[in-house]
Amino acid sequence: MSEKITAQVGDKQVIIETGKLAKQADGAVTVQLGETIVVVAAVAATKAKEGQEFFPLTVDYREKAAAAGKFPGGYFKREGRPTEKEILTSRLTDRPIRPLFPKGMYNEVQVQSIVLSADGENDPDILSIVGASTALMVSDIPWAGPLGAVRVGRVKGQFVANPTHSEMKESDLDLVYVGNENDIVMYEGSAKEISEADFNAALKFGQACCQPLIAAQKELVAKAGKKKREIALTIVPDEILEEAKKLAGGRFVPALLTPGKLAREDACKAIQDEVGAKLVEKFGAEKVTDFVVKDAFYYIQKEAVRGLILNSGKRLDGRAFDVVRPISSEVGVLPRAHGSAIFSRGETQAVTLVTLGTGDDVQEFDSYTGGDNEKKFILHYNFPNFSVGETGRIAGPGRREIGHGALAERSIEPMLPLENYPYTVRVTSEIMESNGSTSMASVCGGTLALMDAGVPMIRPVAGISVGICTAYGADNKIAQYKLLTDIIGWEDAYCDMDCKIAGTEKGITGFQLDLKLRGLPHAMMAEAIENARVARLFILGEMAKTLAEPRKEISKYAPRIETIKINPEKIGALIGPGGKNIKKLVEESGCEIDIEDDGTVNIFSVTPEGMKIARDAITGMTAEAEVGKIYRGKVVTIKEFGAFVEFLPGKDGLVHISELANFRVKKTEDIVKMGDEILVKCLGVDEKGRVRLSRKAAMEERDREMAETEKK
Repeated sequence: MSEKITAQVGDKQVIIETGKLAKQADGAVTVQLGETIVVVAAVAATKAKEGQEFFPLTVDYREKAAAAGKFPGGYFKREGRPTEKEILTSRLTDRPIRPLFPKGMYNEVQVQSIVLSADGENDPDILSIVGASTALMVSDIPWAGPLGAVRVGRVKGQFVANPTHSEMKESDLDLVYVGNENDIVMYEGSAKEISEADFNAALKFGQACCQPLIAAQKELVAKAGKKKREIALTIVPDEILEEAKKLAGGRFVPALLTPGKLAREDACKAIQDEVGAKLVEKFGAEKVTDFVVKDAFYYIQKEAVRGLILNSGKRLDGRAFDVVRPISSEVGVLPRAHGSAIFSRGETQAVTLVTLGTGDDVQEFDSYTGGDNEKKFILHYNFPNFSVGETGRIAGPGRREIGHGALAERSIEPMLPLENYPYTVRVTSEIMESNGSTSMASVCGGTLALMDAGVPMIRPVAGISVGICTAYGADNKIAQYKLLTDIIGWEDAYCDMDCKIAGTEKGITGFQLDLKLRGLPHAMMAEAIENARVARLFILGEMAKTLAEPRKEISKYAPRIETIKINPEKIGALIGPGGKNIKKLVEESGCEIDIEDDGTVNIFSVTPEGMKIARDAITGMTAEAEVGKIYRGKVVTIKEFGAFVEFLPGKDGLVHISELANFRVKKTEDIVKMGDEILVKCLGVDEKGRVRLSRKAAMEERDREMAETEKK
């Protein structure tokens, strides 16, 4: 029997239903907003696989073309590998639900979201998060929800809950907010230089919007929820953990304080190997597997790192809590790239390259659920194994790389004048070294490379990550915490938060929050946002020492562009039958030519010669005859009554025999012959578009100009 609940979120209704579809899943719901419907199903294996050493959670979100009444593009007419939007939404759904599973649970869990109906106005990504929370809540899978999720926009200064795509076009904020009954759990998005105060207000608005969804889930669980199953948790036995701590003794803290990431890791690994061997001697290899040793030392290391921060006021690399690591940067380092930079922050380093392309280089994609279907600005992030001194499988970009690239992309994009900029822009960030927040290094390096390329950024953008280390009191609330500016890898791994915020000197442009906690109070988040602002201004100052504003000239290797405005009625003549004219011109000039419906013609060329050929030809093919203007033309036809002269490409006019010379001409051939180039003056154009030309008038005007020049 199905159960249905409606939650009022702002001025829109979200409808959640269970018991109708996917009844063999452990938990399944449909979530509807407008005419957009997503089904989400959750299933957990009954037991963990033999030798399982991590929590195998898979979250998969898919959009179906049929949901929008469309056919998929491509030859096979079937949806293929996940798109970037699907990957990003899978991550968006995964990140808030993952910390709420029991620690030590290694049963495989799959959460799958499928878009069944898409109205083109309401984005399904929020429904996927709400659906994942509800499906887990009504299932028998242990999980510490519920969660609410909402998209927050700001239109004309007013916050809007779950804005449509039409409303988002007017919004200066795109915030995906996830919260529990009291605290922030996750957020992600972009903004057009929103202030810290307004951003905090948006977070509070999002928190309020989540409450009806949380209440609806609780009501649905009361009506249709299953009793939670017992799960066998994989935990290191207490006696082995205590023995490991005893054997490690006081050596672990000095090892953690070893300068340098690799040296620190080696020092800790040496202790782990030594203690691991002794544990095997005492308890036997059957009880002390590699996994047990690894897991035991994860807890020991985590406890030691957190103890240093909370009790001793120390960070692993010796910095104060609010200090950014040393920054260095260079630009123009790669001669053939259109723009390039190296940005280093401590042991994190990104090499960024900019490529300027034409309108043909715009990225196009199927958009079944509404929103844009092309991108003029693209940022790709790559994370090779050597950046952390490791080996591993070499393949295409994974979900993490796509997610980090998307964060850096949306952080920079608000500062690019893409609407009026004729180039398509691509940034690639190649991570050379990693020890904390390479996505924010990509923002900084990407900004420098864009300015090096001469892209007219409105203002430079920088980003930083802020972490937190917490301790809970007896009331299960945070009793002690320390905020950590510019976290390194182990502070991310062993502490509780990775809060990335990017922006300009005027405000925030991009943000992403990942928590290992079940939630964070708004007051603590406000402190983190302020710390990020202070750090961001410092980084912007350091970047300005290298390059403070965009270069005035673009690289000599980038395509030059000229824009010509023609009468839209002339577009057909420029293109020609079957594209004959434009194809010939592209071939002759070597240029790329983009023609827009309003008559804007963009010419892209890497050589001045090609640009001139294309410009002159386009001007000629589309120009109108100007009365009183002198042209150099070619005689193309001779008649008894005069000569026809091609004075513009493809356009000719008549020079009547009486207008050939300032004396009586008996025969046209006495003055001009076929193929002669002569000066002619436009006398007029009749109502049928026929042009009257005069050689006589052109010669007289030239003689007058020469006489005036001689007088001077």
